[in-house]
Amino acid sequence: MFDSSVVRGEPVRLPLDRVIQGWTEGLQLMTVGETRRMWIPEELAYQGREGRPAGMLVFDVELLDLIPFPEAPADVAAPPEDAEKGPRGLRYKKLRNGDGEAQPSEDAVVRVDYNGWTTDGVLIDSSILRGQPATLSLTQVIPGWFHGVQLMVEGDKWRFWIPENLAYGGEEGKPQGMLVFDVELLQIIGTRSE
Repeated sequence: MFDSSVVRGEPVRLPLDRVIQGWTEGLQLMTVGETRRMWIPEELAYQGREGRPAGMLVFDVELLDLIPFPEAPADVAAPPEDAEKGPRGLRYKKLRNGDGEAQPSEDAVVRVDYNGWTTDGVLIDSSILRGQPATLSLTQVIPGWFHGVQLMVEGDKWRFWIPENLAYGGEEGKPQGMLVFDVELLQIIGTRSE
């Protein structure tokens, strides 16, 4: 045995476009609640890549749930007129009020759930699809997140329109242009120095 979510005691969430081809094909044949044994030939598995299991692989898989793909918001192309203006061109809109009182400091470590899109509606990242909130230091995120999350309180959910200069600044290999993120601040954990 080389892997087991059962042994770890926790199911995994898997986007079908980020698993081996055998899983992509096999899971699409299943219904929720079904368990199957899949024999996956090497050409649909790791294809002889070093450090990966070789040959045919056998998996027992139970499909627990289907998680809907996060739809791009209707206003993803540009911030609406009622979006507030923040530092350096950041635009934002509160989607849900939280019940917290404190706002994160500049060196805060926070737990968040989020979805992020390009302005043409392409999903670029999602903690929700991964099934696990992200723990982030505000000193290590893009400037739009750094400025925007500090405005929130625990439980808030906001939409940010982050201009390129506050996102990846045209960095090669990174999403280009304005980015749109729906961010829910779950918890202020502390500060980076703690």
